[in-house]
Amino acid sequence: MELLFVVLGAAILGLAVRYLIPGRDQHGAALIPAIATLVAALVWVAATWAGMAWDGGWIWVLAFGAAVVVSAAADLVLVRVRTASDDEMLTRLQHGVAA
Repeated sequence: MELLFVVLGAAILGLAVRYLIPGRDQHGAALIPAIATLVAALVWVAATWAGMAWDGGWIWVLAFGAAVVVSAAADLVLVRVRTASDDEMLTRLQHGVAA
């Protein structure tokens, strides 16, 4: 049951990351929340397998913290890479070079 709360909370945090970091027009609406959800679920399961109690505070901090950090990093990298790729394609198209 707690895993359900973790993935729901991570999805909400992922939405917050999506709307707080500029450049959200460079990727899909569900990508960053999905990354946050996946990371939080994986960290939660790994932490419970490692023996952390689900009713302890640190497992929640660890899961949600990892979700925010990884999804923010993914968002920043995606925006940078896709913007550079779009700029390169625009330059090639302006100079008449085929893709």
